[in-house]
Amino acid sequence: MRRRTPAPPSPLPQRAGIDAVRLRMPADGGHATVGAFLADHYAGGAGAAAVARLLATGQVVAADGRAVRAGDAYEPGAYLWFHRELPPEPPVPFPIRVVHRDAHLLVVDKPHFLATTPRGGHITQTALARLRHELGLPALSPAHRLDRLTAGLVMFSVRPEDRGAYQHLFQGRLVHKEYEAVAAYDPSLSFPRTVRSHIDKTRGVIAATEVPGAAPNAETEVELLAHTATLGRYRLVPRTGRTHQLRVHMNSLGLPLLGDPVYPVLTDPAPTDYRRPLQLLARTLAFTDPVTSRVHRFETGLTLQAWEDYAGWSAGATA
Repeated sequence: MRRRTPAPPSPLPQRAGIDAVRLRMPADGGHATVGAFLADHYAGGAGAAAVARLLATGQVVAADGRAVRAGDAYEPGAYLWFHRELPPEPPVPFPIRVVHRDAHLLVVDKPHFLATTPRGGHITQTALARLRHELGLPALSPAHRLDRLTAGLVMFSVRPEDRGAYQHLFQGRLVHKEYEAVAAYDPSLSFPRTVRSHIDKTRGVIAATEVPGAAPNAETEVELLAHTATLGRYRLVPRTGRTHQLRVHMNSLGLPLLGDPVYPVLTDPAPTDYRRPLQLLARTLAFTDPVTSRVHRFETGLTLQAWEDYAGWSAGATA
C-alpha cells in the first residue's frame, strides 16, 4: 500500500491560537486557476466572498509563503493556506488555572462557560486557543473534552507525538474521573446508588433522551456527600462517557442540576449570560501516565458556588 506523503508545515503562524486553514488542490481538479478552484470549492457557501477578498489582498499563500492570486495557474496536488475571517467573540471573563504542566502533559481548571475546543460560534474564546496563545504552546491538543457549561479539570497533550497515547487513555476508559454536582435534596432517595439507562443523542438536537426498555449504554454512580434541608452535594462517577450523561441521569432521579439550561426544560440563555452557572464540576482525574509511567491524581481547585453561597448564586452574583 502506497503511503501518503504528509502535508508540508504551514507557512502561516497561528493567529490567536487558531491554525490557518489548509486546502489541497486535487490532482483531478479540472480548474484553470486558483480562483476558479476556490470559487467552486466554496460555491453556495458563506465563505466564498470572504475567500475572494483574501485572494485579492494576498492573504492566501502557497507552501513557500508566497501570496497566491486568483489568476494564478491551478497546480494539482499543491497546498494553499489562509486564515479565516473570524467574527469578534465576546471574551469569557474567567481565567484558566494551570494545575500541572510538564514536557508532555498540561492539566488545567477550565471555568464555566468556556468551550474546550473551537466549534460553532466559539473559536478564539476556547480553552485550546487561549492556552496555545497564552502559554506559547502552538502544538497543544486536547486529550478529551469537557462541556462548555461544565467547569473543572481538562487534559491536553503538549507534543504531537504524545497525543495518541493520552487520547487512548480516555478512549480505553483508563482514567478514573469524579465529578461534583449540586442539586435538590430528596430525603426519599437512598444513596449511594448506580443509575443505568440507554441514552440517545441525535446530532443537531441539544437534549439527549433516555430510551425506555433499551439495553443500558450509560452507567453513573451517585453518592450524596452532604445536604441541607433543600440542597444536596453529590459525587458522580461515570462508568461510561455518553453526551450529557451525568445531567441526564441526575434529571432522571428527579434531581436536575442547578443551573442546567437543558434538563428538565430547554431554555435559551444569551451566550454572554454568565449568571447561575451549571453546578457541575470535573473534580478528579487519576491515571498512569502512558508516556512517563508516573501515577497521577489531579484535584480541581474550583468549587461550586451554589453549595457555598446559594443566595449569591441564585441572585446571579459572581463568585
